[in-house]
Amino acid sequence: MFWSTAAKASRSRAVFAASVFTQRQHKTLTMTKAFSPSNRVAHFEKDVWSIFTPLAAETKAINLGQGYMNHPRGRARLRNAIAASYEPEFGRKLDPETNVLVTAGANEAMYATFAGYLNQGDEVICIEPFFDQYLSNISMNGGVPVYVPLRPPARAVDSTISSHEWRLDINELKAKITKKTKMIVINTPHNPVGKVFDEEELLAIGRVAEENDLIILSDEVYDRLVYPPLTKFPRIATLGNLWERTLTVCSGGKSFAATGWRVGWLIGPEHLVKHSFAAQTRVVFSVNSPCQEAMAAGLEAALTQPIFQEQTAAYLKKREILSKVFDELNLPYTMPEGAYYILVNTFKIAVPKDYPFPAELDTRGEDFKTCYWLTKEIGVCAIPPSEFYSKPHWDLAANFARFAFCKTDDILLQAVERLRKLKPYIRDDQS
Repeated sequence: MFWSTAAKASRSRAVFAASVFTQRQHKTLTMTKAFSPSNRVAHFEKDVWSIFTPLAAETKAINLGQGYMNHPRGRARLRNAIAASYEPEFGRKLDPETNVLVTAGANEAMYATFAGYLNQGDEVICIEPFFDQYLSNISMNGGVPVYVPLRPPARAVDSTISSHEWRLDINELKAKITKKTKMIVINTPHNPVGKVFDEEELLAIGRVAEENDLIILSDEVYDRLVYPPLTKFPRIATLGNLWERTLTVCSGGKSFAATGWRVGWLIGPEHLVKHSFAAQTRVVFSVNSPCQEAMAAGLEAALTQPIFQEQTAAYLKKREILSKVFDELNLPYTMPEGAYYILVNTFKIAVPKDYPFPAELDTRGEDFKTCYWLTKEIGVCAIPPSEFYSKPHWDLAANFARFAFCKTDDILLQAVERLRKLKPYIRDDQS
């Protein structure tokens, strides 16, 4: 677990910190490649709306130049609330004008970042399993995804494990770096594994990024859903000098269980945020006002009320409701440290061999058939996680299914009753 690595992490921090002074000396030389914008945005001048919309708001001028528009960086109230909420998390002062960018959901934050930095053929390291939108966002902007998998321990086939036991082979990561690599994407808390990367793991990834002058795009949309025994969520941008090369993606929708509202934000140094911003102004320009105001109210309230703590407690109860039925069925699973998914090992489920699956599943991973059968015959829909892997690694997901517990307790209890219908299909042996 996380706590067992604390001593190692402390030693790693000491070694890492010792290199920071030298790294800072070469900062101007080593950051040139990674921090330069993509060709598609490098030629952009600031558009007229980005000059006059903020100017009118700042001076309280009567704006007859246009219809009503939001500030392209996000409404001031929300950016101020984000800065106030995240300054303690990042351990630094955040300037709402330069370190925060409000986006049309976390997905658009990532799209704008890929658009702002990737040129044709640039490579992006994606840690498998990954959120499927990463791939389209990268490829639509000319990038090439390169895959490095997390791997569970061998005992996951017959034992319930912690999500922390899924590990990244840092040497495998290093081996995938080429001269074309521009960026590493990490996701913590992780979807669908639920893993929270500890400081030692983040520092190791950070060293690879520094050694190869890479941008780190840290997808932290589940940052407000971290479970005991963890008491603090480790952020890669807070370690060593990694703030200088990290853009952190957050989600108001995930934080407040309102994903349909499509409000997210980027947090990072001005020299990185500005190129994501340059792309965003050509994609959506600004984000809807009502939902920004609602998110701002939520963040403001969370400064003085235990909103996130109470939400975490509620999700712990939901996790317990769902995990207990898998214990009852003797199906091993990965207990998540964060987010709201349980990865269940389905090896013991004996799906009828002569079941009539649709032809469209013939070209998909084996887990698609298991999840299809569960949906049709058991009445509970789970997601096949091979969708979050490159095809060469589909076998890593063949015996897993992702169940989400971000539902009402009543819905979860109904699902539990239906899942009990699996009992006749559970194999006792490991054949």
